[in-house]
Amino acid sequence: MSTPETAGTTAPPVQPQARAVRLGPRSVAALALVSATGVAGFGWPLLAGPGSRVGAHAQDAPWLFAGLLVLLVAVVAATISESGLGPKAVAMLGVLAATGAALRPVGAGTAGIEPMFFLMVLSGRVLGPGFGFVLGSVTMFASALLTGGVGPWMPFQMLAMGWFTMGAGLLPGPDRLRGRGELLMLAGYGFLAAFAYGTVMNLSGWPFMDALASNVAFDPHAALPANLSRFLAYCLATSLGWDLGRAVVTVVLTLTLGATLLKALRRATRRAAFESPVTFDPH
Repeated sequence: MSTPETAGTTAPPVQPQARAVRLGPRSVAALALVSATGVAGFGWPLLAGPGSRVGAHAQDAPWLFAGLLVLLVAVVAATISESGLGPKAVAMLGVLAATGAALRPVGAGTAGIEPMFFLMVLSGRVLGPGFGFVLGSVTMFASALLTGGVGPWMPFQMLAMGWFTMGAGLLPGPDRLRGRGELLMLAGYGFLAAFAYGTVMNLSGWPFMDALASNVAFDPHAALPANLSRFLAYCLATSLGWDLGRAVVTVVLTLTLGATLLKALRRATRRAAFESPVTFDPH
């Protein structure tokens, strides 16, 4: 039964989300290239056969892939920039990357308490996959410089965080899903992606272990089933607790602070009007 006050009224339509970066064909191709190379860089210990030349250079391969990934991530950033990373998006990128880099040392070394992952999930959701990939990569680069964590693992961290943040931008319903349903989806994604991040990062450091020193280390002479068993045991023994802590913190922060931060990010993107070109008054 409608009342005079409510008769004929409808819920206000949800405004489509602005996109800080519009991915063009070149950007998609560059992202596909760096992702394929990243899969090879992370997974070569499990993909290389016992007699392969790659397996014979177990200590060298991570360094080679690390150098290649630095170049490819730079190519992707340049390509996305050409596709529409304008001054407004660059300003937003700088603010969020600096915030994420500052958050990373909070709780570092303490049971996976890493609040920056929560910020990356929500930022990728609001600003889209293209912006999310660049944001994740730049944030990891900035935080490595801030914390002194520069090494052969850094390019792998940049790529993994780029994937992590880009995945949030690829979740369904960016223009329609709101409220508790969206928060639950983001919390579920953050929980699973936190474990996925830890697992792929384990792959980047696992080959550095000496096979003679541990029965969970990578053995370049072993077959795939044996190395896969060793890797799973390595993950359980070294990083399960850390990954669980990261996943739980991401879920808790998403469910408690997510609604407020999502509103703030969406308000900022609307005011930035990324789709509108920047104009200057000649006077």
